[in-house]
This record gives sequence, C-alpha cells and structure tokens, in this order.
Amino acid sequence: MKKTAKKAERRQIFRKRVMLTFSQKLVGQPVMYRLIKEYDVAVNILFAKVLPNETGKLVVEFSASDEKRLNKGINFLKSLGVRIEPISKEIVRDEENCIDCGACTSVCRSGALSIDRKSFELVFDQEKCVLCEMCIHACPMKVINISF
Repeated sequence: MKKTAKKAERRQIFRKRVMLTFSQKLVGQPVMYRLIKEYDVAVNILFAKVLPNETGKLVVEFSASDEKRLNKGINFLKSLGVRIEPISKEIVRDEENCIDCGACTSVCRSGALSIDRKSFELVFDQEKCVLCEMCIHACPMKVINISF
C-alpha cells in the first residue's frame, strides 16, 4: 500500500486556470509552443480570440507534474510581457427570473449551459465554463451576468 501511495504522490498534477492577454507583437510568435516544449507545461486552451494585428486573449488551464515547473512556465510568459490574470470572475444566473428558454445554450461552445431533457430547465456547469461571455449577450431576459 505504501508503494501505491508513493506512485499517486509522484503522479500529482498541478493545475491553474488563467486568462492570458498577448500584445500584438506576440500574437504571431510560438509562445505556447515554447511553454510546452521548454517548460514541459501542458496547455488546455478553453477559449481563444487571437487575430492578426490585434491583442490576443486565451483562457487556458495549465498543468504540470510539479509546482516549480508550472511557476517557471508562468514566469516565462510574464517575462515576454504576457498579462496573466487568475480567473476570479464567474458567470451567474438569476434563476428566479430565468425562463429556461435555452437561447444561451446555442452560443455555449464549452457545453457549460444545457437544457435538462426531463425537466426542460436550464443547467449550468461552472466547471465547464470558459468565461467567453457569449451567453450574457444571448440571454433575452438579461438574467446572466458576470460576478467578480
């Protein structure tokens, strides 16, 4: 049993969800490639808006086998001038005034918003939400907002 505990301890993965903002000059550079290759940090891109000659935004989840490696990778990004913001905001819904129309589900690419097929009520899975804010604009009742 001790060997199993040691294996589990060694396999511990450190994760961090953040929003990255890239300057125009960094958008065309292989920044994520270097982060993955040189620092061995896995990058799961949850949301991206990256266009030529514009500021780029990514919501990502970083993961690494140890915390030092993860922090070195984050420091690398900071040294390039990438703005890193912890995800401290969340989508909230006024459930009392929501009419469960499902308009927000049509724009939710992450699958965080869905309609329960049995109750026909809106279901929100906070863990899947990537904070793209598309649902806020799609809601005809204006009951979806951002909370900081």
